[in-house]
Amino acid sequence: MTEAVEYDVVVLGAGPVGENVVDRTRAAGLSTAVVESELIGGECSYWACIPSKSLLRSALARADARRVPGLRHAVQGPLDAEAVLAHRDEYVSHWKDDGQVRWLDSIGARIYRGKGRLHGPKKILVDGPEGEHHVLTARHAVVVSTGSRAVLPDIPGLVGAKAWTSREATSAHRVPGRLAIVGGGVVGVEMATAWQALGSLVTLLVRGGGVLTRMEPFVGEHVIEALTEAGATVRTHTSVTSVERMGGTGPVTLVLDNGERVEADEVLFATGRSPRTDGIGLETVGLAPGSWLPVDDSCRVEGSDWLYAVGDVNRRALLTHQGKYQARIAGAAIAARAQHCPLLETDRWGAHSATADHAAVPQVVFTDPEATAVGLSLAEAEAAGHRVRAVDYDLASVSGAGLYGDGYRGHARMVVDLDREILLGVTFVGPGVGELLHSATVAVAGEVPIERLWHAVPAFPTISEVWLRLLETYRG
Repeated sequence: MTEAVEYDVVVLGAGPVGENVVDRTRAAGLSTAVVESELIGGECSYWACIPSKSLLRSALARADARRVPGLRHAVQGPLDAEAVLAHRDEYVSHWKDDGQVRWLDSIGARIYRGKGRLHGPKKILVDGPEGEHHVLTARHAVVVSTGSRAVLPDIPGLVGAKAWTSREATSAHRVPGRLAIVGGGVVGVEMATAWQALGSLVTLLVRGGGVLTRMEPFVGEHVIEALTEAGATVRTHTSVTSVERMGGTGPVTLVLDNGERVEADEVLFATGRSPRTDGIGLETVGLAPGSWLPVDDSCRVEGSDWLYAVGDVNRRALLTHQGKYQARIAGAAIAARAQHCPLLETDRWGAHSATADHAAVPQVVFTDPEATAVGLSLAEAEAAGHRVRAVDYDLASVSGAGLYGDGYRGHARMVVDLDREILLGVTFVGPGVGELLHSATVAVAGEVPIERLWHAVPAFPTISEVWLRLLETYRG
């Protein structure tokens, strides 16, 4: 059976980013169809943010409790791994998307299950799971929100070794006795934190000189120190040259660039992401299959007046919250253009322009200690030609840090634009700093003058008093 239907908007990919586009276009009264080949809710809901943070929550809560007098002795035992994994399963709805489907139905969106691909301008072909075929035509816009996938390096023996990617690391149902992790980015350090706490003996292998190298250098130093104290082995300046695993079962052996061999029960490769844009018909509209899709600030693909790309596929910021932000921008822009809004093309700082992608991208890494940053690091600001000063403060010296218990360790930095006296970037590392990030984001995104920040009074005794200490340090 072949069905041909026309909609105002067709969205390819029903993860949280695609869902947000649908929400905005439906709210604007535009008929909208969404195409999904896997689960409604996408990578974040089932194999990334949600399950990983569920696994990490118990690890971080125990770490916090162990710092508190009167409580630390009660939490010295191992985590109940079975209970943690069961909670993770519940948190991801046991990998069923019924709730997400009901929500899309409730707002009047039409869901098409199956593999969707472009077939020329404004047209999507969908091959359904039961052999049915659909031809969808968009009156106004097609939105690509297909996300990204883990990349495995091309090294001998890896094919067939059944290595974990982020998907297996967040959905595994047993705790490996020994887990080797290759890669020192967010996935690598978060999964090292989670699985070490659940009982694995973790070895983290990092090609460069540290972890989380896109953040300020002191962040990685704090995280490595904590992982090591927790019992993990962290090896920097180490590359894997080959993998050995007979028949994809039993122990896996990693051969390192110095000839040394590391044996583990499972290995996770957390070595990058690539766009899920192969096989979606980009070649039919003059674009390269498998490529990232550059967009303007309304998230419209460069050179097109009808094709949009939101979330990971445009490579602006591979973060769920930024993708959802872009989706809100794109949905508003699509609606405005469909209604021939005369203000759209000049609205550079309003609801139709994803300016935060350039200057104020916030991120939390849920390790122990937490690491957070927004805006530019010192090195990035200097490379961009700004005249800047880094202002640092030891978070352990803030009164509120004492409430977290003994041995609090942390660090704060703000990067000040000396010409305009605003903040270009802020970084925190330490227990509980994730809740400081939004205040930093407001300061950076709002370009709040430092003289006004003096009048944003932090409550005592909280670690947010670090804002006062940073400002005092800046004034000298």
